[in-house]
Amino acid sequence: MKKAYHLSTCSTCKRILSEIDTTDFELQDLKKEGLSVEQVEGLAKLSGSYESLLNRRATKYKEMGLKDKELSEQAYKDLLLSHYTFLKRPVFVLDETIFVGNAKKTVEALKEHLS
Repeated sequence: MKKAYHLSTCSTCKRILSEIDTTDFELQDLKKEGLSVEQVEGLAKLSGSYESLLNRRATKYKEMGLKDKELSEQAYKDLLLSHYTFLKRPVFVLDETIFVGNAKKTVEALKEHLS
């Protein structure tokens, strides 16, 4: 299975998606279709934790004062399920391998994996 979670309104997501061949990918625009409990649990299983999926640069994260709080894995899960902005994007799932976020190193690893 090849799947990409992204925002169609995000210029960074658009750029990364344009740099790879997404023909065989199922694309999920998070603004149009939010994450289900099963999807969040599956992503956390692949990435190792709910925390690793969390976008700490999200405006909501800062507005809620979360950077100063100690959060549990359940709290991270709840945040991911509450609003799409909390997911670090884009997320690519290639069978049992996951690539989370837009860091240059992550994108390069994704491209390497696909070649």
